[in-house]
Formats: sequence, C-alpha cells, structure tokens
Amino acid sequence: MIEEGAISAGVPIPGEQIQPASIDLRLGPVAFRVQASFLPGRGITVADELDRFAMHRIDLSDGAVLERGCVYVVPLMERLALPSDVDGTANAKSSSGRLDLFTRLLTDGGDSFDRVPAGYDGPLYAEIAPRTFSVLVRPGARLNQIRFRRGHPELTHAEMVDLHRDMKLSTMHLEPADLATGLPFHVDLSGALQAGVVGYRARRNTRLVDVDNIDGYDPLDFWEPLPVQAERELILNPDDFYILASKEEVVVPPNFAAEMVPYDTLVGEFRVHYAGFFDPGFGWAGAAAPGAKAGARAVLEVRSRDVAFRIRDGQLVGRLIYERLTETPEKLYGRDIGSTYQSQGLKLGKQFKALS
Repeated sequence: MIEEGAISAGVPIPGEQIQPASIDLRLGPVAFRVQASFLPGRGITVADELDRFAMHRIDLSDGAVLERGCVYVVPLMERLALPSDVDGTANAKSSSGRLDLFTRLLTDGGDSFDRVPAGYDGPLYAEIAPRTFSVLVRPGARLNQIRFRRGHPELTHAEMVDLHRDMKLSTMHLEPADLATGLPFHVDLSGALQAGVVGYRARRNTRLVDVDNIDGYDPLDFWEPLPVQAERELILNPDDFYILASKEEVVVPPNFAAEMVPYDTLVGEFRVHYAGFFDPGFGWAGAAAPGAKAGARAVLEVRSRDVAFRIRDGQLVGRLIYERLTETPEKLYGRDIGSTYQSQGLKLGKQFKALS
C-alpha cells in the first residue's frame, strides 16, 4: 500500500513502523488544544472544525506537554488514498492505553471515531485526551495504529469453534456455546500473577510521563498496587483507572488477528480496554522468545462509569473477536519485532520499570 501510494507521508516511513497486520501512525509537528471533542460530519473537514474550536496552537518540535483533562487534535504525518474496496480501523497502541491516553482517529467528513471509510482520500488526525497523566510528546510519537480490511473477515461461530479446537485459543475450558460471540475472557483477582498483587490503580496528580522514556520511571510513583483480598473481589471507584489482567492466557495464531470488545453493558458499566488490537502471533509459542511459555494474558485497562462497581475473581469482563488475514505475515508479534508485551502477565506500560 505504501509502494502504491495508498499510504503516504511527507517523510520516509521506516520499516519498524509497519507491524504484522497494521501500521503505526506518527504525530506531526503541531497540536491544537480544542474546546471539546468533536466529529466533523459529512462534508466538513477537520481543518474547518479546528478553525472553530482550536484554542491554542502548540509546537511539538522540541517536545511539549499535553495536560490531563484537556483535549488535543494533532495532524498526523500519514495520509491515505484507499482503494474503493478497502476500509480502515484504528485504535490506540497498547502503551497509549496503559498510560490512560484516550486517543482516537479523526478523518475529514467522519461521523465516527477510529473508522476510515472505503476509498477515503485525505489527511488523518489524532484526538488525544490524557485522562490520568500529563504526557510529553514529540513529532513522530506513535500513539495510534491502523489496520485495513477488504470485505468481512470476522469468523462465524462455527469457524471459532473449529479454530479453538485446533489451536486452543484460551487456557480456560470452553464449550462451543461459549464462543458464539467471540472468545470470552475473565478477570484475575487471585493474586497469583504477582506476589499477592491483583492490579494497579493510577495515582492522581503525579509528575508528567515522557512517552519516549522507556523503563524510565519508578512505577510506585505513579501506581498504587492493589493487594489480593480474602473475598477475591475489587470495587472499582468511578473514574479511577486500573490495570488488571485476564484469568486465562490467550493465543492469536499467525494467520489471524483479534480485537477486544472495549465496553459491554451486558456485563457491567465499565470499560476494560482502550487499545484492544491483538496482532497475529500474540501469545503464540512460535513467536515467543526461546524458553518462554506459550500464551499471554490480556492486560485490562479498566474504568468504571458513573457508579462504583464490584468485580470478582473469574468474572466475565469481555470478548475477543477473531478475524482471518489474507495471508500469514512475514514477521509476527513477538521476538521477530521485539514486541514489548509478548508472554506478558500483569504488566504496566513500557515507560515503567518492571516490578518483581
């Protein structure tokens, strides 16, 4: 698509920007502080809306702070000229989600976030709303990624049953009926993953996080460890941000990708993921580092909405929707590309030092 001009940028697109089934999108050199989140709607460009809603233009060239509680729109380096039968879906990258960076894709004429219609020809923008930590960003920072579809690659119920039988997608025992709407996953509050800690709650009013400072921060300065309780349950406070993990380990085979359903009112008024895309090879033994086990936990980025909500160990909290790829990628998520979260358990974003 890059060679054919369907994806382009004013600067070269390096190879490390291309993921197994998606491509990272880079922030451009300026950001706009806006009054409110918005969708332009049919026939209206994002630039038109910025003329109306922008409050301040921010030069990112030497790095700039995006403050929590504010909304920003950043023109991206990449633009698209999609074929008439190809559409796009974007999401925050895992490290953005684990920083509680609420970031979504905007397009000209768009009436929904993170969706690019087939045949779209135009620029791309990131809406960024830091919810917990203020962040330092620079041009080229990769907070979003986009993947492309032709047709309808979602698996049917029967195909999901066959795939789980052949590839064992989850370490949880599942009956065929359990796979009717995707692969279910459950929250782990047992404390078995990390020395009696079931997760982390973000601290408020911390210092800022430089998104490019990998392994640069003491996690205890930013996160409160949550000890396991005798009842193996946790009450989510409204608008607090939590990092938890799934009970089961999951696998995404090489010729498939998966997306986590982020918000399902049928299981409670809370959201469990702000990134949600699982690359081909995630948790797959053939893509793990030598000696590493197969399977990986799904890390959950959790926020309760409006009311306090109790969750219990093993409670159903969401589902993974699997999609078939047109072909197996040359490189898989994992050791081939130095992926941060392969074989993960309960893991914070890559900006924080590991805790034993």
